Amino acid sequence: MSDSEETGGDPADEPGAKGPLPAAGAAADGRDHGARRTSDRRGGAGAMTRRALLVGVGAAGGAGAMFAAMGALGLAPESHAPERKDFVPPRPSDFSLSGRGAAKVVVLGAGVAGLTCAYELGKAGYDCTVLEAADRVGGRNLTLRAGDRLAENGGRTQTAAFEEGTYFNAGPGRIAPWMVAMDYCRELGVPIETFVNNNASAYVYTRGMSAPVRARTARADMYGYVAELLAKASSAGALNRRLTGQDRERLGEFLRRFGDLGPDLAYRGSTRRGFETYPGVADGVPLGAPPSLADVFAAGMGRAITMDFGYDQAMPMFQPVGGMDAIVTALAGAVGRDRIRTGSRVTGLRNLPDGVEVTHQGGTVRADYCVAALPPHLLARLPHNLGSSVAAALRAPVPVAAGKIGLEYGRRWWEIDDRIYGGVTETDLDITHIWYPSHGYHSRSGLVVGYYNTEENAELYGRLPHHERRARALTQGKKIHGEKYRAELRSSLSIAWHRQPHIEGGWVRWPSYEGGFALLQRPAGRVYFAGDWLTHLVAWQAGAMESARKAVTELHSRVMRTPS
Repeated sequence: MSDSEETGGDPADEPGAKGPLPAAGAAADGRDHGARRTSDRRGGAGAMTRRALLVGVGAAGGAGAMFAAMGALGLAPESHAPERKDFVPPRPSDFSLSGRGAAKVVVLGAGVAGLTCAYELGKAGYDCTVLEAADRVGGRNLTLRAGDRLAENGGRTQTAAFEEGTYFNAGPGRIAPWMVAMDYCRELGVPIETFVNNNASAYVYTRGMSAPVRARTARADMYGYVAELLAKASSAGALNRRLTGQDRERLGEFLRRFGDLGPDLAYRGSTRRGFETYPGVADGVPLGAPPSLADVFAAGMGRAITMDFGYDQAMPMFQPVGGMDAIVTALAGAVGRDRIRTGSRVTGLRNLPDGVEVTHQGGTVRADYCVAALPPHLLARLPHNLGSSVAAALRAPVPVAAGKIGLEYGRRWWEIDDRIYGGVTETDLDITHIWYPSHGYHSRSGLVVGYYNTEENAELYGRLPHHERRARALTQGKKIHGEKYRAELRSSLSIAWHRQPHIEGGWVRWPSYEGGFALLQRPAGRVYFAGDWLTHLVAWQAGAMESARKAVTELHSRVMRTPS
């Protein structure tokens, strides 16, 4: 079993698409049996004229089939002959700044917010320079592949030892369809695919269980018992003060279906729980009787079976094909790599009477305006002259620890043995989740996200060197998947976002959406602020994009109002 190298502080055409079908009534080789008689152009018994043929084709296959036949016979007018063109996906912008601005803008940070600012301003004619402290773009949008090195504050460094083609979305991993991130994927030509967020075949495991159960089983039992309790309470008259007779009847009908209850309103289990052997030629063998109501409630499955109920988690969800960093790659390409200066850590920020001045490791940049798209806790450390109120506001949000580990396996046992194709196993262990890949189905190998945890659990793992994070994660995951979870591991890589240079947190938590949050929605002189931390979509790329659009809209309005 190989693993990531660790140095420093520790040793160690669409699928399935086919050509056009034969016209109705035609043989598979495209020839109609009646058409063979058209070779006899002399008429006579048994002969068919071209007119009669076309009438027959039209009757059988409609106008389209008749027109196609006319073309084959050389009778269709050339001006109406259909042209075959390569499909070009629509790429209209759903956002634009009206009018052209010629101001110079310096953007701090080449994360999703900073790149979105530079992209939108560039489309409107602004001269943008983006300063990024790291040696790459993307910020928390990070996809790791074979050979990539991952450094942490404190000196630890890992090198990805994945197979070619394997990737690990160490940052964001999914996008809801209503999010503006989907609009940018469309506009920038980034192909997307479904991210399976809810899979009935994935597991639920809590410390109150003797063994993991499938998500479908956990939901069936919880819904069944809750439905039974409510149905019996209603039947006994306990809800008479709240419900009319018709209400009770409708509620009862719903609960019988919701919980799959028997005629006596009791839940005794059903095929919703799943099967030991699924039906085929023979009848299936359903799972046995459910555990008791007390055992189901004692398992504490509430969070695990409602994770995807939220508006931001409900299916369908999506991901870019080939890795989440396809979004930042496309944004950076549209901005222009010559406008992005990596390895340029900002060391100071000043408002000037007629512009801004930004000092960085490579020198000084002067511009008409600045958009500061760095994490607030990093902005708070910069020497600046933005005022004490701004300084206090930037110190208000608290960085939240977050961590992930990618576990690469040489065999996709979750598909072969467990019949799990994408989705998430929910737990109350310190790993919190196990994610199964929503791509590469039936490939030889693949990568599982062995934990995605936050706050105390992420801090616990973050204090450990990588090989200890891996050992702990494998011990926890083995409780769900057995020894293969440890024995078949090929390589691994872990990230602690609160230990990442130039980022130092997965996201931030505001103590209040008043005060500092409201203040930073406005510019400080000629300095504007942008980031997911200035929205109600904290931790989502869509939040970064929404904030960027707000900042550049306000900046652009100001420029257009300013006399030249």
